[in-house]
Amino acid sequence: MTGKAIDKLSSAEAEKELDRLAREIAEHDRRYHAEDAPSISDAEYDALRRRNAAIEERFPLLVRPDSPSHRIGAKASEKFAKVVHARPMLSLDNAFSDEDVAEFLGRVRRFLGLKEGEEIVIMAEPKIDGLSASLRYEKGVLVQGATRGDGQEGEDITANLRTISDIPLRLQGKPPAVLEVRGEVYMTHKAFEALNKRQEKDGKPTYANPRNSAAGSVRQLDPSITAGRTLNFFAYAWGEISEMPAKTQSGMLEKFREYGLAVNPLVKRCETLDEVLKFYRDIETRRARLGYDIDGVVYKVDRLDLQERLGFVSRSPRWATAHKFPAEQAETVLEDIEIQVGRTGKLAPVARLKPVTVGGVVVRNATLHNEDEIARLDARIGDTVVIQRAGDVIPQIVRVIPDKRPRGAKPYKFPDTCPICDSHAVREVDEKTGKVDVDRRCTGGLICDAQTVERLKYFVARDGFDIEGLGGTMIELFHDKGLLKEPADIFALTEKPEKVSKALAEHRAALSEERRAAEGKDPVKAKAKKEDREDKVVENLMAAIERRRTIGLDRLINALGIRHVGETTARLIARHYRTIDAFLDGMKAENAREELESLEGIGGIVAEAICDFFGEKHNVKALDRLLAWLDVTPMAAPAKSSPVSGKTVVFTGTLEKMTRQEAKARAESLGAKVSGSVSAKTDIVVAGPGAGSKLKDAQKHSVQVLDEDAWLKLIGG
Repeated sequence: MTGKAIDKLSSAEAEKELDRLAREIAEHDRRYHAEDAPSISDAEYDALRRRNAAIEERFPLLVRPDSPSHRIGAKASEKFAKVVHARPMLSLDNAFSDEDVAEFLGRVRRFLGLKEGEEIVIMAEPKIDGLSASLRYEKGVLVQGATRGDGQEGEDITANLRTISDIPLRLQGKPPAVLEVRGEVYMTHKAFEALNKRQEKDGKPTYANPRNSAAGSVRQLDPSITAGRTLNFFAYAWGEISEMPAKTQSGMLEKFREYGLAVNPLVKRCETLDEVLKFYRDIETRRARLGYDIDGVVYKVDRLDLQERLGFVSRSPRWATAHKFPAEQAETVLEDIEIQVGRTGKLAPVARLKPVTVGGVVVRNATLHNEDEIARLDARIGDTVVIQRAGDVIPQIVRVIPDKRPRGAKPYKFPDTCPICDSHAVREVDEKTGKVDVDRRCTGGLICDAQTVERLKYFVARDGFDIEGLGGTMIELFHDKGLLKEPADIFALTEKPEKVSKALAEHRAALSEERRAAEGKDPVKAKAKKEDREDKVVENLMAAIERRRTIGLDRLINALGIRHVGETTARLIARHYRTIDAFLDGMKAENAREELESLEGIGGIVAEAICDFFGEKHNVKALDRLLAWLDVTPMAAPAKSSPVSGKTVVFTGTLEKMTRQEAKARAESLGAKVSGSVSAKTDIVVAGPGAGSKLKDAQKHSVQVLDEDAWLKLIGG
């Protein structure tokens, strides 16, 4: 059916025709890609697409989100916009042995208070080694696609994801009004081989492995490049959803299939530990024949009501874990040991290796952890060593092969001075335990350039301020030029773009003069192009820094680089204090350490490190200078409408309706702060049978005391 001539169509007719074409072409795509059963000829299919493209060209304002033209690439983007996930995209805890899996199931049982013999159905599925992505559908139409990013915020790659044939632009059936589908973009072995053959033919570098190729393909600024590569997608989870169409994980996957989404056909429901491990062994045996890369098996509690009760801990769900396959190993030669100085002064030995391929990745460096590990291995320069890597873990040396040691190889002597500032490097002794720290640290502190530079690198990294374009090389350059000494100096760069431009110009001139001469390029033309490029780089950098003047409290705390404080701990602290002012006031208080130690998940060592940081006047002054540039946004309470949101709760005694773990998790999910001790700041003490000193402390401070039934009534059961 040819339809009415395009130049005769009215706007209303064109809109109706584009809707019809989008639906018809999507159905033909499904039959071709999912069922391998096309119902029209290639010529008829091409005619439909040509008509769609011609109507869109005449009526550009009517191009639909589910337009078939998105499958072949759209206009190139200048940069990726940021997408804040409505629900965090969390990572999974790992299990590496049968015992770890048994412990995972045991933790689930203990948390839920289940008796031995009570059934826990587990959904098991291969863990695809690709790129995590989310697809947001509204009224069945794909409106946004994003990368996982840091779990809280990702990149908008909608145009690129629309080019993947496995991803429907319009869902079938009756999906929820809002459905955020989560899954993995991957490249098959066959597609990877074909891509590398094209790269070789075009004289371009080949790719290391399918995972990196898939990730790079969906992050192309030009979607037509993505469209030219064969990518696939498996759906396995969801984020924001307006209504749940099923009550189990397996039921949700079945619904995904009904909506036209690709779901891994190997997923299986398992009812016992033996069934779970049998599935793992089966998948491990079939791994090489699957045609795509996997690096383990994921286990999820099937019932969604149990998932909700189990909830989350830090960055991962309690109801799921990833059972990883054993690490792949290879032999190579240890050519050198280099000492790097980290942001906390730690001297970290890095093995420089003769390049070797392990698990499809070329490895040149590996961690040696510390001097005790070097001594244990008796690793010497020139040794033949066995290295291993598992997933994205940094490669490490497993053992030395003494029989292949070259004659004259000497034991490695770990330095006792800092290679950067020549200050003493010592191993601290814990005064309480008398235990010697495994790490040797530089005592140079602020005079050690390595610590300054590494702290700044950590500050701008993805889990910190995530300043696009300000990477390690630029940090080192600006530090060498005297432009950066502390975090506040980063924002001060926006007031001296001419100095930034000059520093970049001098740096690039030193690097490229010889290169331009070797390539025989006209230095005048090259200089003009270079200046234009530098202007754009400076402009983009200034804009990126300016965008980060607004920052969340948790990101700020993490970026400070306090020893023992990472992303998870920073978020715990931010949830407790909520605002920057409350946090700073808390750090000035006499009971700062006591309050920090009372937070669930923060112990004495972490609390001491935080108090030590704020006990140094130069740190406080540096933070004050930084805050003069910033707008620090408060940490939102998880549930603003909850009757216990913002209140400090202490549990004591025996709970009979739920486990202590579950009670704490439920309270935190409702926005309460769960503390381990009672003080005048405590709002509620939930006391079960056997409550002791905490109940007395509650009475002493006139704190409200509830039994378990009253607590459940307060929070709505």
